[in-house]
Amino acid sequence: MDARHMQTSYKQDLSQSKSLPFYYFLLDLAIYISVMFLIREVYFSQLNFITNGLFWSLTSLTVAFTLMRLRGVAWRDIGLCLPKSMKKAAMATVFIFVFSLVSIIIFELLKEQLALNLAQDQSDHQATAKFGYLKDNWGMFLLIIPFVWIQSAFEELLDRGFLINWIERALSNNWLATVIAVITQALIFGFRHSYDISERSITVALIGLAMGIGYVAFGRNLWPLIIAHCVLNTISMVGRV
Repeated sequence: MDARHMQTSYKQDLSQSKSLPFYYFLLDLAIYISVMFLIREVYFSQLNFITNGLFWSLTSLTVAFTLMRLRGVAWRDIGLCLPKSMKKAAMATVFIFVFSLVSIIIFELLKEQLALNLAQDQSDHQATAKFGYLKDNWGMFLLIIPFVWIQSAFEELLDRGFLINWIERALSNNWLATVIAVITQALIFGFRHSYDISERSITVALIGLAMGIGYVAFGRNLWPLIIAHCVLNTISMVGRV
């Protein structure tokens, strides 16, 4: 098969997937979101948090991949490919990083001004149980940070790449569907990290919102999101060492 034929076949597959009835994608979302939350009820106590987290993500990734295959959608269709413009990709990465930090700072200021009664962020206290004792333990940090990066990449593939595109297609692929998709995935992303309305869930949702806006605004390439996500998580982990 020559390159021209492969390109034509790829465009036909993508066009066919977009012409599928919306309820196909609604069904897919119901299946995926159910699995995504239910699988977190499975916890292997003999394994550490990182291993369990990768198990949850790999299970969700398998479900998403299966649904994508059924609908004729490849990972490259949702942005897992080399950016067409490295300059644009760099701009997207910087935008996401800065947007995330600024939105969190604004939230912290508003929280104080409005005296919001939210459960405090306990992630620092939970870090030891999740990752082990990291204070002054750079060996442990270097051991676990690659797995943190892998998890960050999985979250971008699923929360931005899969969820945004599937929500859009379930809602007829117009600008309003895109707005709803970006907001919805951010809310799911935040809730999934805390399972309540707390400082942590709102902070993570704001990061998810920044990621979603960056994804849509800068050409729907996933690499800037993955890089920005890895940088943010690295900074968070370094703060615990």
